[in-house]
Amino acid sequence: MLDYDTFLTVLYVTIDDFCRKSLPEEPIRPGPRPSLARSEVLTLALMGRGGRFRSERDFWRFTTSELTHLFPSLPHLSQFNRLEREHQEAMIALSHYLAAQMDAQNCPFEVLDRCGVATRWCNRRGVGWMPGVTDKGLCSRLGFFHGFHLLTASNPDGIITGFAVGAASAKDQPLAEALFAGRHYQFPQTPCVGLPCRSGDYVSDVGFNGKERHQNWEAFFNVRVIHKEEGCTKMWRKWLAGLRQIIETVHQCLVNVFGLETERPHEIRGFFTRLSARVALHNFCIWLNRSLGRPSLQFADLLGWH
Repeated sequence: MLDYDTFLTVLYVTIDDFCRKSLPEEPIRPGPRPSLARSEVLTLALMGRGGRFRSERDFWRFTTSELTHLFPSLPHLSQFNRLEREHQEAMIALSHYLAAQMDAQNCPFEVLDRCGVATRWCNRRGVGWMPGVTDKGLCSRLGFFHGFHLLTASNPDGIITGFAVGAASAKDQPLAEALFAGRHYQFPQTPCVGLPCRSGDYVSDVGFNGKERHQNWEAFFNVRVIHKEEGCTKMWRKWLAGLRQIIETVHQCLVNVFGLETERPHEIRGFFTRLSARVALHNFCIWLNRSLGRPSLQFADLLGWH
């Protein structure tokens, strides 16, 4: 277990090293300089996604009362939120950087699955938050809900190699196809999808079935999807279920440990920024556990709060 100051120091040093090596210099803009450097913004953004905090205001109260000796030029929360959104792409790049440090793509297969993320819904009082972006869908964890579906790709060690987001009503196959296309063609508009799995093999559940789609994915994206088929043996189904268990654990970490369950976004850019920070924090905790010789996904006792 690490104390809070040690954890924060390791996180900041890792992020600062990443910013110096992997990101271009920040452009000089007219007007006053930002109150926080890019590495400081990323550090606080990731720490704010810790499950200890009930809300952003709760995190900012803790920051202004406990961390002023480390961040003496803390701005107002609204200004910090703007800085956080400005560096959203850097958070995605950080998650991929950490995955590359752990050689995440060099694995026999990756696992695909999606989970629901609920948003505020006014029901009879109005159209709710983000009309036209979110809608109603079905999730095994939430039942019928209003919000998004998060598609996640993970390697067998639980490292998140990429993700994509769609409306709650989006089906599994179109979401997966968008992720495969983004990985194959490396569209600059979708850096969140990450790099292709080197083996080209993905394990999925029955929601991603479709013989013709699978043939097209293999032809165009060099992707092979492994899933349960009609008439397969009980042993085969049990083996696939065991392979898929890791993605369930990853989603549980995002939902419960890093606070995705309490996410109630007002607009899409803020939601995507906080989601990117959660993915980066997830990969950082795995990297830190490995450095300490601990199990990769043992997050509960990694950080001791004071």
